[in-house]
Amino acid sequence: MSRIVRFFIGIAAVSAVLLYSISSLNSDQGYSGGNTLTIYNWGDYIDTDLIKQFEKETGMKVIYETFDSNEAMMTKIRQGGTHYDIAIPSEYMIDKMRKEDLLVKLDHSKIPNLKNVDKRFMDLPFDPKNHYSVPYFWGTVGIAYNSKMLGGMQIDSWADLWNPKLENQILFVDGAREVIGMGLNSLGYSLNDTDRNHLLQAKNKLDTLTPNVKAIVGDEIRLLLENEEAAVGVVWSGVASEIMAENENLEYVVPKEGSNLWFDNMVIPKTAKNVDGAHQFINFMLDPKVNAQNTEYVSYSTPNKAALEHMPKEMVEDERFYPSEELTKKLEVYENLGKKNLAYYNELFLQFKMHRK
Repeated sequence: MSRIVRFFIGIAAVSAVLLYSISSLNSDQGYSGGNTLTIYNWGDYIDTDLIKQFEKETGMKVIYETFDSNEAMMTKIRQGGTHYDIAIPSEYMIDKMRKEDLLVKLDHSKIPNLKNVDKRFMDLPFDPKNHYSVPYFWGTVGIAYNSKMLGGMQIDSWADLWNPKLENQILFVDGAREVIGMGLNSLGYSLNDTDRNHLLQAKNKLDTLTPNVKAIVGDEIRLLLENEEAAVGVVWSGVASEIMAENENLEYVVPKEGSNLWFDNMVIPKTAKNVDGAHQFINFMLDPKVNAQNTEYVSYSTPNKAALEHMPKEMVEDERFYPSEELTKKLEVYENLGKKNLAYYNELFLQFKMHRK
């Protein structure tokens, strides 16, 4: 055998080993289809026992990754480096993703448990007829407050946050839509307002709240409120439910002026390699008992009507987290504002944060 032939055979052998190694690595990281399902979700947003149950029932291996913002999730899916089979974005991002052709159209015949979802949460403007998404959780943005720390003071309005008694007592979540939206609501404007004058008014009003703002934080808002490092927090309803379970002095209210009604839905990105497995997972999560277990773990409100029968009565009858239809009518779903308008929201939010310094 000539030296050059042996050289090319050696190259072929090395290439084969490398290809095998890459294939194995990709499989381990969820980059292959078949028996692997790769899920991209918010942090601490599923009962991990249910992942194990799904793996046991289906024989699939689940690779689970988390993100901390819709924008980060969108960027990674758009780049296509990881072939996510399931993602769980919020409503305005679903609207954006479907318009950018980043989602697989769902086969409803493979999701028979879809019948368990309350019709109020189906066929919404961000995804008409639910061609691309299935409801996962829903909730509100409101005010969590420690009545004991505030000497029995009651809060039921955004306007109450400007009370001088709350100096250095308020925590905000680090979100432009939530904070600027609060400013808009306090002035009677829509959460989806794009009028530059209205937005500037909202930002200027927020600036006057600065003496009362202790910090703008991320997930640590839970511990700070639970440990009574601050008396008030503008938070999502599920966060409020979690901290209220740990500290009986905490209350939660959806302000009477109105607020955000949000939805997180399960979708199948175009990067998916296991579309059939993704449909199986969606259907599994819509099973009433599975959904009830997940809801009790996560503490957000479930859109699964059938699951309510398997949950504690005091949980499903709590109007702070399952508000009446009358209050729900005052709530708004975030709309996709477009790049320019969203950039302006972010710019105003950054200015507000800098103003605090």
